[in-house]
Amino acid sequence: MKPFIAVYYPIILAFICMLYSIGLHISGLPEEAQYSAHWPGTILLFAIAIRQRRKS
Repeated sequence: MKPFIAVYYPIILAFICMLYSIGLHISGLPEEAQYSAHWPGTILLFAIAIRQRRKS
């Protein structure tokens, strides 16, 4: 389980953030949901950048 989390933690974290954003919108807070909707993409982009820097 530990190697799985070590590899896929950005995807898991982005998915949790996406669910948080959806929950905010369902709760009737569309502005907050729109703000937090950018988090998953940012997390995934930073993960790609960090992994590219590590391998070079």
